[in-house]
Amino acid sequence: MSLAAETHGFLSPNGVEIAFLLVGLVTFGAALVTVTTRQLVHAALWLVVTLGGLAVEYLLLTAEFIAWVQVLIYVGSVVVLLLFGLMLTRAPIGRSPDADSGNRWAALTVAVAAAAALVWVVVDAFRTTWIDLDGPAAGSTKVTGASLFQNWVLPFEALSVLLLAALVGAIVLSRKADAAADTGPAVPGARDGKGADPADKEGVR
Repeated sequence: MSLAAETHGFLSPNGVEIAFLLVGLVTFGAALVTVTTRQLVHAALWLVVTLGGLAVEYLLLTAEFIAWVQVLIYVGSVVVLLLFGLMLTRAPIGRSPDADSGNRWAALTVAVAAAAALVWVVVDAFRTTWIDLDGPAAGSTKVTGASLFQNWVLPFEALSVLLLAALVGAIVLSRKADAAADTGPAVPGARDGKGADPADKEGVR
């Protein structure tokens, strides 16, 4: 048993463990608001809070490299891309009934099952592992970066292509909406900006 296990137990948390728990609760609350709100822009902003909370959790676990990757890739790229997509497609700012799904209970069941599976896998994998938060870092940035960008480089590239396709799709949808608005059928009796009826002008001519 390590020195950390002898000094601190589950019933005597230190400051780092308390901060980890509080940040985890805030992150969990932000995640709940993200998936339950009916305002798309608010969901994207709460997603920033959720991903930022995860970055803080990584910092508390002395994994500063993963924390900055979390901020740069997810907060700085994914969420910004989501916001650009919302702006390009002119998504409604207020409450949108279309953002609510009728399969809420099915989605909740799948989410709870996935969360239970992840918790079981993590607990089973690290059941006897203790982390000494007061000691030196277990892994260096060089080792973590080499493992991340050598063994997991293909998922990162696939994610970048997926995000690029989403951005191109948002631009295409916004251009189609503009074209439909510009070439829409003329409404009988419609008046121009000066208050005159175009049909009346043609009759005068």
